[in-house]
Amino acid sequence: MKRWKPPFPGLALAASCWLMTANVAAVPYVPTADEQVLERLPLVPSDPGARELRALRSELARQPERLDLAVALARRYTELGRVKGDPRFAGYAQAALAKWWEQAEPPAEVLLVRATLRQRTHDFDAALADLAILLRRDPRDGQARLTRATILQVQGAFDAAANECAALRRLAPEVIWAACTYGLASVTGRLRESHDALAALLARQPEAKPEVRAWVLSILAEMTARAGLNDAAEEHFREALAIDPSDHYLLTAYADWLLDQQRPAQVVKLLARQQRTDALLLRHALALKALNSPDLAPAVEQLRARFAASRLRGDRVHLREEARFTRELLGDNQTALALARDNWAVQKEVPDLRLLLETARASNDVATVESVRQWLARSRTEDVVINRLLR
Repeated sequence: MKRWKPPFPGLALAASCWLMTANVAAVPYVPTADEQVLERLPLVPSDPGARELRALRSELARQPERLDLAVALARRYTELGRVKGDPRFAGYAQAALAKWWEQAEPPAEVLLVRATLRQRTHDFDAALADLAILLRRDPRDGQARLTRATILQVQGAFDAAANECAALRRLAPEVIWAACTYGLASVTGRLRESHDALAALLARQPEAKPEVRAWVLSILAEMTARAGLNDAAEEHFREALAIDPSDHYLLTAYADWLLDQQRPAQVVKLLARQQRTDALLLRHALALKALNSPDLAPAVEQLRARFAASRLRGDRVHLREEARFTRELLGDNQTALALARDNWAVQKEVPDLRLLLETARASNDVATVESVRQWLARSRTEDVVINRLLR
């Protein structure tokens, strides 16, 4: 079996958002002070990972026909993009595979990387098509099954996702198929029991690799947050971040939880040097707003410029974050609701449902609020914040 490299929750994989409101011009962001940081380079030359990438790039330049080198480089870039939340790495990965990228049925290694990158840019149909080819060739490809389960869950196709998780039981280590199965069950009516079962299983897996342990802990943290078990949620978040304190997805999820707990000062501290992506900068700005900080205005203008640039690129991947920005920092409820609806049409995770509900309430859209209530009844999704908002 291939070396297992599970993606982080699709949530994770996917998500944060861009686009500007219709009446905002795409003007450049101008810093207000010489010492203001505009960009942190994703890698520094002395970093061991950077040296490895340079070596791979040089070797591939000398031997451009080497599929193994191209795939190795693309995988490294793909993993860096996941951890750092930097979309540029997806472009680097695609460039490494340029010789094979446009092929209808490229080699399996290329198909898997391409499906993963398409998943992250929310081109879900294309990603599923790539995975279908992979699984037609090898129905026992566990990574393809897990990636397909993740996409289907994000789309709200819970029955189809459950079939993929069930197939994993015969193909993957216990902790992997259990995380898939219990993660899905936790949003379809079995929240508490899914958490308890997955937590107990992880406790019996002391040999689990750190990246797998962090992935499972992030799932457990989200479960307990939705259940309102705050002490347990914080413990899971902190344990996961102790394994990888720079993971973009974990930082975003923990910052959201801290904001819900009315602890903005801790968000500012957590993200003091972690504003490289729009998602993290947004959480930092929301915390600054809660603290009535004079640093809020520059952060808002920086986000405004980033979203404007994304619109020029035609990039609509992270609508979730843009809708929050538009409502909570610009106060434009109607535009935020339109963005939240567009986001919901693409992905249907619990944060997307909550966003749709919050923007609908802010806009007094009774019909959309009722549609949220109906979705909850059908899916049996549990979330203490959503339930409180509906009451």
